[in-house]
Amino acid sequence: MRKSPKQTALERKILRMISGKLREVVKCLFNNQEIEAIQNYANVVSIKRLGYNDHGPVHIRVAMLNALRMFSLLIEAGIQPNLVSEEVGTEEDALIAILLSVFYHDFGMSVSRQNHELMSVILAQDQIKEILEQFYDNPGFRRVMRSVITEGIIGHMGAHAINSLEAGIVLIADGCDMTSGRARIPTMLTKIPQMGDIHRYSASSIAGVRIIKGKEKPLRIVITMHNPAGFFQVEEVLLPKINAAPIKPLVELVTVCNDEELQYL
Repeated sequence: MRKSPKQTALERKILRMISGKLREVVKCLFNNQEIEAIQNYANVVSIKRLGYNDHGPVHIRVAMLNALRMFSLLIEAGIQPNLVSEEVGTEEDALIAILLSVFYHDFGMSVSRQNHELMSVILAQDQIKEILEQFYDNPGFRRVMRSVITEGIIGHMGAHAINSLEAGIVLIADGCDMTSGRARIPTMLTKIPQMGDIHRYSASSIAGVRIIKGKEKPLRIVITMHNPAGFFQVEEVLLPKINAAPIKPLVELVTVCNDEELQYL
């Protein structure tokens, strides 16, 4: 399967931002053809069958970039991930768990939209086990990592209670991929009304999402939109995810539409 220029550019950008064991883990993920096949098929189901927006390789990599930005800002603010604060692992371990969660979180879209987070956990477990065995010698710690990764995957829709900073980052990083590019393919393919239309029309209204250092809190998410249709994406998709995240008290959320700024959090 040939990677798109967008996917390749995102992978290069991610790899430039990381080093050490983390970089080697991510390179393995990017070079795994079996993973690539499932992520591409998840897009077939999401876009062609159901009419939703992108849930494939490009979305995954955008969400990974979002997670990296969020993690960096939180560490800069002195906020520790749970693996560190609970004296179980390192910052690198926490970031590996986060990126693995993001990478596998939409595997279940290859089955169905309904309960796809549960399907993702089922479909990804064997591969998560294999990659952890490749990079971690301690079998007990591998089990711990699988628990943290599973929480991130199963919690990414905001429907299941999560308690760790790691899972909270996964939840919001996923929700922040809402720009017009995410709806480009489904919009090109058909104009016939379908079940997931509101998601792609709303995403088409979002001009940009910036994750930056907050004015009063560690994280500030600024969403710029072309027209008010984008508010669906903010209020019905992202805001519930932030409300369900353990890191909600650390987040500022701002929208800009027609030069008018609205602060939610």
